[in-house]
Amino acid sequence: MRRWLREDALKPWQYRSWIFIRDPHFRAKAQRVLDLYARTFEGVPLGEDEYVVSSDEKSSVQARCRCHPTLTPGQARVMRVNHEYGRGGALAYLAAYDIRRAKVFGRCEPKTGIVPFMNLVEQVMTQEPYASAKRVFWVVDNGSSHRGQRAIDRLASRFPNAVMVHTPVHASWTNQIEIFFSIVQRKVVQPNDFTDLAQVQDRLRAFEDRYNATAQPFQWRFTTTDLDDLLARLVRHTPTDRQEESSVALAA
Repeated sequence: MRRWLREDALKPWQYRSWIFIRDPHFRAKAQRVLDLYARTFEGVPLGEDEYVVSSDEKSSVQARCRCHPTLTPGQARVMRVNHEYGRGGALAYLAAYDIRRAKVFGRCEPKTGIVPFMNLVEQVMTQEPYASAKRVFWVVDNGSSHRGQRAIDRLASRFPNAVMVHTPVHASWTNQIEIFFSIVQRKVVQPNDFTDLAQVQDRLRAFEDRYNATAQPFQWRFTTTDLDDLLARLVRHTPTDRQEESSVALAA
């Protein structure tokens, strides 16, 4: 039966989820972010004293203490982690990533929010080269910690050389920090066998040190041309009653 199903051309049990574009200014917002990755802003190339920092929060990183010791991998045997665990609490991991220098600044907080996010900003912007930079662009999503014009004004009032740039709504994939968080999830958090939150924090700090010593910038290849191709394909495959909405996002 498995062989028949594997060879079948139709596999209805397989699926991929996606989010329909609802941001009426999707293209304009995405273009600003992609242009920054290409080191331009509003059509003008960035200078050597201008930086792009990608930032976000990874909420609810738990400390799960397994009820029985984890068995290390061996010959012809994968690591074995006990299914049962005790909860040791959770924390939020906030990080900012300099996309050109491949440098990560992270911190652990009890929870996410405006104050924890501004603590991260303070951590980055009070040290060089950012403190004396002409401009530091902060690429963020639309989470409550840094949403809307109030967040833009709050950042600018605290650090006049900081410029907040939002990704489109439901487009965190355009934020490079999410790539770093995916690495953290695979290499630090999983399989999540920590005795307490202090061990989680120690592991995160140690990984940051290792990453900053060895990492290279991400080879970001998605350009505004790719963005236009993506939006055009969405319009072609969108039902008629939504084509007009997609066209608005494409033209915006």
